[in-house]
Amino acid sequence: MPFPHFLWVMQEAERAALPGQEVPSVLPGAWLRYAPTFLDAASADGLLDALLAEIRWEQHHVRLFGRTVPSPRLSCWIGDAGSAYTYSGVRQEPRPWPSSLRPMRDRLRAACGTAFNSALANLYRDGGDAMGWHSDDEPELGAEPLIASLSLGGTRRFLLRPRSGGGRLCLALAHGSLLLMGGDCQQLYRHALPRTRRDVAPRINLTFRRIVHLG
Repeated sequence: MPFPHFLWVMQEAERAALPGQEVPSVLPGAWLRYAPTFLDAASADGLLDALLAEIRWEQHHVRLFGRTVPSPRLSCWIGDAGSAYTYSGVRQEPRPWPSSLRPMRDRLRAACGTAFNSALANLYRDGGDAMGWHSDDEPELGAEPLIASLSLGGTRRFLLRPRSGGGRLCLALAHGSLLLMGGDCQQLYRHALPRTRRDVAPRINLTFRRIVHLG
């Protein structure tokens, strides 16, 4: 069956109650909102350049069909002290917040009403870098986590589909855009960033999270 339309396009980048209430006609238990110009072009350009220089990028390894393989992107787990995160069986200890990222963290905390204490930074160097189907449903995030996803750089396709099967949503995540996923989105759906043969600029994606089980 076709995927129902349930995007809310933010009309003002500084909207105070960004998460607000659930969008009418949202799929049961989950909601998703998109702000295509959360950052203006100059601010997005400046943050992209700063993070490319400041973040200590690494190529992590993941478990795939019983094998350990290098992930097709560069990453860095960032956060407050104690906000360790386990992904694909590997415990990631947080690196300190880069100075250029702290203002954005604080802005999102205020706009979303959520005390984000960590962020996963992914660097997609070209169209060959990607992220497979997955959900951000690790126990450290608790029930119904709010994920705030900020995109910088080349525009890439974001896909979302129900775990139970059916249609899928495709959204082009633009430079400076913000995507929010809330409710049971991580329990009911999977998302991915597929490869592309197009000539696309490098892209940084920052997914801000709140680790509720610190350790």
